[in-house]
Amino acid sequence: MRLAILGAGAIGPACAALAASRGHAAALWSPSGAGTSGLGGILHAEGVLEGAFPVTVATTLADAFAGADAALLTVPAYALPGLLPRIAAAIPKTLPLLIAPAASLAPLAFARLRGPGAPVGAMATTPVTGRRTAPDRVRIAAIRAQAEMGALPGAAAPQMAALAEALFGNRWPTVPDALAAAFINTNPIAHAALALGNVTRIEKQESWGQYGLMTPAICRLMEALGAERDALAGRFGHRPPSIAEALHRTNGVPLGPLHEMTAAIERGRGFIAGPTDMATRYVTEDVPFGLAFYLAIAAAIGQPMPVTESTVAVLETLWGQGLRGNPLLEGLDLADLPAGLARSG
Repeated sequence: MRLAILGAGAIGPACAALAASRGHAAALWSPSGAGTSGLGGILHAEGVLEGAFPVTVATTLADAFAGADAALLTVPAYALPGLLPRIAAAIPKTLPLLIAPAASLAPLAFARLRGPGAPVGAMATTPVTGRRTAPDRVRIAAIRAQAEMGALPGAAAPQMAALAEALFGNRWPTVPDALAAAFINTNPIAHAALALGNVTRIEKQESWGQYGLMTPAICRLMEALGAERDALAGRFGHRPPSIAEALHRTNGVPLGPLHEMTAAIERGRGFIAGPTDMATRYVTEDVPFGLAFYLAIAAAIGQPMPVTESTVAVLETLWGQGLRGNPLLEGLDLADLPAGLARSG
């Protein structure tokens, strides 16, 4: 197939290399152009996937979509409000779009802008993890064995899961709708707890290892936030993996007390640096499009989330800014989610 990849930070190029390794053609488009600057026709991958893979650099969305069989959108959640209108105006109505990850009901926001058309895949997380080491080089740290797939409409999830598996080789167990997929990513919970507990390290730009500092106290906060998310998801009949289940699945460590699992991850993976800039996405992205997203849905259906509410309020105080603005939810009747908005559109 020919895959149009929208987003050229780290995950987009990593997905391009993975798809190319499986015989597909990948066209890479950067919203600003910076992500493809210095990238020619060859992308070098290292890590769990090694090799040199052909890619096409698309300078416009029209170039990216020309002849494409599928599209993958993988950008930070804070970029979605400005980017979705551009994509909705340019994408062919019949072209299926995968969004990774499908934060804050992004598939529903996109479909509302585009109107009727091909299904939208709601990926709970990205097919790979990695980082960009040079304009033409990406280090792929992990290729996920599996991750959940929802869709809009919900009945299209098997079709979108089969498409993603053909492109990337992972398994994509299906969930009923885009909301179920949005609940699964544990980054908002883990990152908010880490940022709150290590704010002085971040502010003073100290070097610190995030798994080693998931201490018992931080893990208690993570578990409390996770319990409130799980209770909210349960109101819609969904059961996202617990924090412990997510760590076990991603890192392969045995299930056990959360702080023992995180210590085992650090022993196995080594030092994984935490953020050293107050502009970190751990707060500026994962709170508005994660924890505050949960709070918006909870308010619409009358579900109490006192620990989450307090955590967001303290982070807003520490960071000196509001962290609840989420343009992806504008115009959506969140009270209608149980009746099918997330499942049927």
